Amino acid sequence: MSMRVESADRSWTVTKVVAVVVALLSAGYMLPWAIAAVRDVPHWSVFWVNLLLGWTIVGWIVALVMSLRAQRQIITG
Repeated sequence: MSMRVESADRSWTVTKVVAVVVALLSAGYMLPWAIAAVRDVPHWSVFWVNLLLGWTIVGWIVALVMSLRAQRQIITG
């Protein structure tokens, strides 16, 4: 006699696919801010532009351009 244990609340495959797609889109939405933070450019302005205007394609592109701008350099030594 064999027994199997299953979850009482199984989600549909469609639900799982939608969850993965939403997670990837969310990561893509905030991508300009992540790029700015990694590149050490002033990233809080990019964050706010991205958060508030990123839902428009133009706002997202503006945030991406802001994140790719030249870094400020200082001379030491």
